[in-house]
Amino acid sequence: MPTRTAGVLCSPAKIASSLDRIVFEMTSFPNIRAQAIALIDRLPTERLTAVVQLLEFLAEPSEQTIASQEASLLQIIQYCLPVEEHKRLKSLRDRCEWSELTEAEQQELIGYEDLLEQQRVERLEALIQLAKLRNIDLTILNNELKEEPLPCHAI
Repeated sequence: MPTRTAGVLCSPAKIASSLDRIVFEMTSFPNIRAQAIALIDRLPTERLTAVVQLLEFLAEPSEQTIASQEASLLQIIQYCLPVEEHKRLKSLRDRCEWSELTEAEQQELIGYEDLLEQQRVERLEALIQLAKLRNIDLTILNNELKEEPLPCHAI
C-alpha cells in the first residue's frame, strides 16, 4: 500500500529501494554516523518524513529487549543474601550487640554491612531505571514491589 509522505505518494517498494541504495552507499564510508548524516543531507525534502519515521521505528526498543531489561533490573531489586550468609550476618549482629565479637568477626561484620550498603545503592539505581522504563513514579513502583512477597529473607 502506498504511503503519503509530505504530500508525495511513495510505495513501500520505492522506499525499500531507496533504503537499499542508502545502505549500500553507507558501507563505503568508515564512520557510520557520518555516512547517515551525509546521505540524509542529500535526500530531497519530501523523503525526509519517511526516513524520520523509519528511524523512529528502528530506534524503538523491541518488546523482547524491554522484557529482558526489566528482568535484569528485577533480579537486582529482589536480590537476597544466600541463606547461610544471612544466618551468619544475623549471628554476627546479635553477638555484636553483646560486644562478643573478635577483631576478625568485627571485620567480617563490617564487610557484610559494606556489601549490603552497596546492594542497597544498586537496588535504588535499578528501581530508578525500572521506573523510567515503565514510565511510572518511583514511589509507586517501590510500593508495588514491596507488596510482592520476597522469595527469601529481607536484607
